[in-house]
Amino acid sequence: MRKTMLLFLLILMVASIWTETQAWGNEGELVIYSGRKEKFVLPLIEKFEQETGIKVKLLSGKATQYAHRIIEEQKRPQADLLLANDAGVMEYLRLQGVLAPNNDPILNQIPANFKAVDGSWVGLSARARIFMYNPKLISEEEMPHSIFDLADPKYKGKFAIARAGNESVISHFAAIRAYAGDEKTKELIRGIMANEPIITHGHTDIRKAVGAGEIAFGLVNNYYFHLQLEEKTNNDVKAIYPDQGPDQMGVFVNVAGVALIKNAPHQKEAKKFIRFLLQPEQQKMFAWISKETPILPEIETLEYAKKINEYKVFELPLSKLGPVWNDTIKLMEEAGFSE
Repeated sequence: MRKTMLLFLLILMVASIWTETQAWGNEGELVIYSGRKEKFVLPLIEKFEQETGIKVKLLSGKATQYAHRIIEEQKRPQADLLLANDAGVMEYLRLQGVLAPNNDPILNQIPANFKAVDGSWVGLSARARIFMYNPKLISEEEMPHSIFDLADPKYKGKFAIARAGNESVISHFAAIRAYAGDEKTKELIRGIMANEPIITHGHTDIRKAVGAGEIAFGLVNNYYFHLQLEEKTNNDVKAIYPDQGPDQMGVFVNVAGVALIKNAPHQKEAKKFIRFLLQPEQQKMFAWISKETPILPEIETLEYAKKINEYKVFELPLSKLGPVWNDTIKLMEEAGFSE
């Protein structure tokens, strides 16, 4: 019996070590949790490995799932960096005390709106929330020009939005909360729900439906519009950057970025990777691969993409989203928009 128990404990110990090794990788190997698709990240990792000789282990999935994992692992971190498509997630982690400050001077080039106050996370590419529409179904004049227009009954059944659990959707409503307050945000959501929008699993479904003429317009991140323009068919689509009036909030611009995990085993290598990503060549590459927009207007954009200084941007620092990001899901549910 005793031998059986000892054997059982030995098996558990080996399994535990094996599981941790899957996250940690080999000694000296940088480990990255990524909420971005592998095809957007691998070219950069390969370039980094070639230039530095540092090996990288990439684990891809949902950023929100990795965020919870980072919190659970905080006493013994098993990754060095998080790549995320949403500033709200990264700032939430900073407020939970699981990210490490980074005072590398290279972060100074990034506007304060798009990074943490302590440099623990930094934006790498911009993701503007826009209306994408099919001009065969609706004209520019007929289109909404403010996010708040989506509550107008005249748009009932004419547009699509992504599901409530989508990170971009949550952060967008968190920004609207910061601008208009909870009650007006709830009123907007109730109005949107009353207009019976098509609710899709993701934004790819929206861009394809708009392109195919199945729906007049949809609320998407701007790179989905860029992707549809590159399709061989169904590419006659246009975009409106909303809330551009002098008394309007401006376009909500989120960022994809990188966060430095506190007490990570390879801090030196992790900071080197962040420095690598913030070089102009890599900033362009990071944005272009995914059809996003560089945060810095001096960096070349795709020929059909607007530079970030060509439209009015909501000026709220994205670091302000952290305190309300988690509560926004509850507010959305209370207003009738839930998974």
